[in-house]
Amino acid sequence: MTQVTGNATAGGDKPSRLRVSSAARWGGLKAGERRVGLLFLAPALIAFATVIAWPFLRALGYAFTRYDLQTPVPRFIGFDNFRMILSTPEILGSFVTTGIYVGLATGFTVLLGFAWAMILNQPFRGRGAIRAISLIPWVLPSTVSAFVWGWIFNSRYGLLNALFLELGLIDHPTAWLSTPNGAMAAVVVTKVWLSIPLFMTFFLAGLQSLDREQIEAARVDGAGNWPVLRDHVLPHLRPVLLVVIVLGVIGNLQHFDTIYALTGGGPVRATAVLSIEVYRRAFDQWDTGLASAIGLLWVATILPAAAYYLRHLLRGV
Repeated sequence: MTQVTGNATAGGDKPSRLRVSSAARWGGLKAGERRVGLLFLAPALIAFATVIAWPFLRALGYAFTRYDLQTPVPRFIGFDNFRMILSTPEILGSFVTTGIYVGLATGFTVLLGFAWAMILNQPFRGRGAIRAISLIPWVLPSTVSAFVWGWIFNSRYGLLNALFLELGLIDHPTAWLSTPNGAMAAVVVTKVWLSIPLFMTFFLAGLQSLDREQIEAARVDGAGNWPVLRDHVLPHLRPVLLVVIVLGVIGNLQHFDTIYALTGGGPVRATAVLSIEVYRRAFDQWDTGLASAIGLLWVATILPAAAYYLRHLLRGV
């Protein structure tokens, strides 16, 4: 080994050329692999740039312009759109409505999804079939589910009124979708029904990884249901619970279809969340500049939850 190195240093450069040639071939192989990788990524990158990146950049520019039916060519106006948002009670109310909707939908979905996962984690006959049936709301198109729930909440022939009248809980049919509280309850119930299967799947996967011997040992020591849940189940599911809550907040902040299909944001703007507000400003009033500004603030509400989720995901939580 020493002799080869000496010869290479003294007079011959053949080993150096060999080393360079091998390195070149190795580098060429790596470059080829990178090119192949980029080739496979190209369709996804093109789709991302076309569907997400380019529209977002255009909206970012429109947010600082006046661009409506009276101004068909965008005109730069600085922060005037954002000042209008801060001085318009209806738009500010959309932020409050969004917070109420996200809090109710996320909270009830987490609680009911966790409870349903606890039930389906117990051994009983037909458990596999019930688990499969439980996924039906998740696989159905959300708009179809919205029309089904719209029929249930209908004031004239809805199933809910028929059930409550039969049980004697109400004396006359209630127009659930025509009152602010009833409309909010309807959109929350619909979203919870759609999201429970997904949350249940997360919780059930976490429960399946829980050490049964640990639970049995706690039972032997005399621990009841609540101590077992508090001291063993919940600490084990803490990472899953954090991920589920963050994903629920992100999903509910950007939810649109079932709310629009059920109530259209009404009545009296009772369910006008930010997604509905952006849609109305852009496609009902054709105020693209103001809609883009609201959309940017809407994205700003999602970013903290998304950043928290990505940070913990990269840490392996």
